[in-house]
Amino acid sequence: MIDLLGLDTLLAQIILALGAALVAGNGYALVMARRGKRPKGADGELRRGRAWFLLVVGIVMAYWGAASLIAR
Repeated sequence: MIDLLGLDTLLAQIILALGAALVAGNGYALVMARRGKRPKGADGELRRGRAWFLLVVGIVMAYWGAASLIAR
């Protein structure tokens, strides 16, 4: 059956984009923390456990979105 608005494809693209954003953002934060650089005006330390958890969640989401798009 043809989806009139393409919502299935749109949902897969949104999941892929959000997963990729989680991977890119948390990966960048971990790399910058390892180099000793901090954002201007930032208070506190980087929560590495949370960053790693969100990085893994982003990888799962990106894989899920990409697999959904390829399976179509």
